[in-house]
Amino acid sequence: MTSARRIRWIVVLAVVEFGIATTLLAGEPLEIVRVSADRAIQILKDPKLRSKEKKKERIERLKEIVNPLFDYEEMARRSLGPHWRRRTPQEQQEFVKLFRNYLENTHADKVDLYAGEKVVYGRETVEDDYAQVETTFISAKGEGFSVVYRLRRVGGKWKVYDAVVENISIVNNYRSQFDRVISKSSFEELKRLLKEKAG
Repeated sequence: MTSARRIRWIVVLAVVEFGIATTLLAGEPLEIVRVSADRAIQILKDPKLRSKEKKKERIERLKEIVNPLFDYEEMARRSLGPHWRRRTPQEQQEFVKLFRNYLENTHADKVDLYAGEKVVYGRETVEDDYAQVETTFISAKGEGFSVVYRLRRVGGKWKVYDAVVENISIVNNYRSQFDRVISKSSFEELKRLLKEKAG
């Protein structure tokens, strides 16, 4: 992955993790993504929150709007892949909490990489309880890259469980990484690494 593409990946992870949330949880998928991303970008662009002293406050304000929408259990289950079924219910719940903590802590440090990217909204596709929303992130230099948000309806509410950045699924990316660690070592080693990376 090139350095430019890596920066794009990090920026999108930060916005995905902290930017897609809204109080309109029962609305249409496209509207949820639109309102949520716009709201998050306003926080990221707010000059009153740009100083180092305000970083913690900025992150906490973003966390307040994201947690109700993300389907962390579904993300954790898909990221663990076939190894999920081999874990006990207690181990599964422990992993969900660990995975969520890992996402929150590692991506929180990346919000400073936001550099004025804009979002252009495309098609919304809905099939039963699953939906996709196509978007394009436009950099300050005018470069564009695609992001497709994947949502599913849980208890009547749409929740994000994956994002595909330039045809690379975040969940699939994690699944490949986690499978390599477990195959070469163990599930316990994966948990140790996640705790370590989460700081």
